[in-house]
Amino acid sequence: MKKIILFAVVALMMAACNNKQETKNTDNMKQELTLTQEWDKVFPLSEKVNHRKVTFETQYGLTLAADLYTPKDVQGKLAAIAVSGPFGAVKEQSSGLYAMRMAERGFVALAFDPSYTGESSGEPRRTASPDINTEDFMAAVDFLSQLENVDPERIGIIGICGWGGIALNAAAADTRIKATVASTMYDMTRISGNGYYDSEDKEESRHAAREAMAKQRLSDPMAMAGGVVDPLPEDAPQFVKDYHAYYKTPRGYHARSGNSNDGWRVIGTQAYANARFLYYINEIRSAVLVMHGAEAHSRYFGEAAYHYMVDGKTEGYNFVGKPNPVPENKQLLIIPGATHCDLYDGGEGNYIPWDTLAEFFSKNL
Repeated sequence: MKKIILFAVVALMMAACNNKQETKNTDNMKQELTLTQEWDKVFPLSEKVNHRKVTFETQYGLTLAADLYTPKDVQGKLAAIAVSGPFGAVKEQSSGLYAMRMAERGFVALAFDPSYTGESSGEPRRTASPDINTEDFMAAVDFLSQLENVDPERIGIIGICGWGGIALNAAAADTRIKATVASTMYDMTRISGNGYYDSEDKEESRHAAREAMAKQRLSDPMAMAGGVVDPLPEDAPQFVKDYHAYYKTPRGYHARSGNSNDGWRVIGTQAYANARFLYYINEIRSAVLVMHGAEAHSRYFGEAAYHYMVDGKTEGYNFVGKPNPVPENKQLLIIPGATHCDLYDGGEGNYIPWDTLAEFFSKNL
């Protein structure tokens, strides 16, 4: 009997120690961020929504900063949407606009700065990782799931530009994501490994790039590159002119945006070149809408992702999978006349079909 009591006491003590350790570990994940409280977005605040700054933690121990938009005068548990992108941008730009527009249409919407970006934590700044960036979306789902006014069974995500591919990867990994929109998407792993239009899709080119990265890590690992070129050369391609028209003018410039300023770390996306995001997207059973402009230089990313997701094979992919088990809830939407950056904020043609996006999420959440 004494042995039983002794074992029970020891077990209780160990449980208490473990609980304290878990609390300590959880506390260690939380980081105090200094957030700008003034409205500093590139778009005006809608009178139809409430807004507040929030933070949440990822499983990599990073704290992300976000803007939470909620519709005014709406009661009960609502469907929710997490938004991020474009790659190298901040929540004060395109992702915040998407979130606000979705909140106007009755959703709780969260626009967040990715790890190492904007107001979120992480050093060194402007660094990327396929795993960490996918976790960013899943951590956003964690956060939304715990809000009192959110139905945790009705959560979707929107990824813009480079975050469109990340959104598809997150949807393939996390079944809590019930609906996904990939808008004007890039596949960051494909372009990092293959170049534009797969022009560098050969071993020799990848080897040369790997050698350059290896030298860069020793010579100057903190060097920055990749911001939108300014001033704009006269012979710049049209898509570069489009980027400039957004990131370098009052339309979309923001002081915390890498794309608006000095860009990304040269070695900051090194891991992307050695990975392939979309291998399992043909197994996504939840609803997906891939939206692209007909005139976008990046259109081929969205079309290829959609066809691989539905058919299990497409041009530009060396791997072949089985057709999707649930193809009927997958949709490819090509918007006539729209360029890549037109889907950042609508452009002069107001090309973003906000009501179509709301209908997609209402149907599938």
